Amino acid sequence: MKIERIEIFVTDLPIRIQRLSSSGTYDTGAMGSLLGKPVMVRIFAGGVVGLGQIRPIAPSHFLPDTGAGMVAAIRDIYAPRMIGRSIFDLEAIIAEFDRTLPGNVQARAAVDHALHDAMGKALNQPVYNLLGGRCYDRIPLEWSVGMHREISGMIDECRLAIDKYGIRTLCLKAGHPEGWREDVKNFIAVRKAVGEAITIGMDPNTGWGVSEARLALHALYDYRVDYLEQPIVRGNFAGLAAIRADARGVPIMADESLLSLEDAHKLAAMQAVDVFCIKLYKFGGMHNARKVAAVAEAADIKVNIGGIAAFSQLEAAAGIHFHTAMHPSKVMPAGEFLFGLGVRGPDPLCPEPTYSIVDGHVSPSDRPGLGVTLDEKAIERLTLVREVVC
Repeated sequence: MKIERIEIFVTDLPIRIQRLSSSGTYDTGAMGSLLGKPVMVRIFAGGVVGLGQIRPIAPSHFLPDTGAGMVAAIRDIYAPRMIGRSIFDLEAIIAEFDRTLPGNVQARAAVDHALHDAMGKALNQPVYNLLGGRCYDRIPLEWSVGMHREISGMIDECRLAIDKYGIRTLCLKAGHPEGWREDVKNFIAVRKAVGEAITIGMDPNTGWGVSEARLALHALYDYRVDYLEQPIVRGNFAGLAAIRADARGVPIMADESLLSLEDAHKLAAMQAVDVFCIKLYKFGGMHNARKVAAVAEAADIKVNIGGIAAFSQLEAAAGIHFHTAMHPSKVMPAGEFLFGLGVRGPDPLCPEPTYSIVDGHVSPSDRPGLGVTLDEKAIERLTLVREVVC
C-alpha cells in the first residue's frame, strides 16, 4: 500500500497545563499560541488513513523539538521521502530519516505512530498484534505528581489520584530549588499521608548531584522509596552506576540519560541502572523503542513505559499498545498516560474517548490500528497550522 499524501496539523488545546519540576515549567501554552501544542500526522495510503500525534515537550532541557520544528521536519524532510513508499517499509523509511535528519525524534514519533496505525488498519489488526501480541487485559497506571509551593498541594494531588482515579503508583517530582532536604520532607509527608500500600517513586529530573542522591536515599531508607528516576545530569552514566551501588536495593531508572539505542547499550554495559524509562517520543516512535526494549531484556533491565500525553488519545494509545505487547515480568512500576486519558479534561479531537481510567487501570482496545476515531469538525475548528505533502 503506497503512501499518496501526508497531512500535518497543529491543533489548539482549550485547557492549559502548567506544572513545576526541577527543569522548569511544563506548559502547554495559552490558547492560540503554538507553544506545546500537539502535532498530528495523517498518512493516506491505499484507502487507509494512519493517525499519529505528539505534543512536543517544549521548551525542554533534553529534547530538541518544538511544534514549529516538528512541522518543518515532517513537511520538508520526512514526508517527501515517504511519498510512493509502502506503509510497511518501516525499517527503510527510518534508515532514510537517520541519513537526512536524525535528531528530531518527536517529529519522527508522530510519523512512526501514524505508520503503525495505517499498518494495523490495513491488516484489520490492533497495533499490539504488530508488536508481539496482547499481554495485558488491564494496564496499571502511574500518576506523576508535580512539585507545589506547599506540601499540602502535593498531598492533595496524590489523594486525587488515589481516591478519584484508583491510582496505586505515584511518582513525586523532586529537585526542589531549596535543596534535596525539601524533597526528603515532601516524600515523608506523602508517605505518611497515603500509607504503605501505595507505590511511591521520586523523579528529580536531573536536579540532584551524585552525593545528594545518596544522601536523600539514605535519609529515606525507613520510608521506602520504591524507585528513583533520573536523579543526575543525563551524561553522567558513571554517576548513575555509583548511586545504584549505594542505593540499598532501590531501583534506579534512566530517563533523560536514555535517548538512543547507543545510550541503552552503554547503560547496560556499565550496569548503571535497573530500569529503562521508555517514552516513545524520545526514540522516534515504537519501531526504535522496541530495539531499546530488546537491549533491556538482554541485560535483565526492566522497562517503564510512559510519557505524559497531554489531551491526546492518539499519543496515549501508542503507549498503551506498546505497553500491552510487553510481558508484565519485564515492566515496572506502571504506565504513565494520564493526561491523555481525560484527568485534566477530554481530548478536544476525540469527544468519545477510546481509552479511559477504570480503577487505576486502562484496557487496550482491539479495534484496528491504534483504535482512535477523531472528530473531523473538531479538527477543523481547532487547527492552527495545516500542511499537505503529496
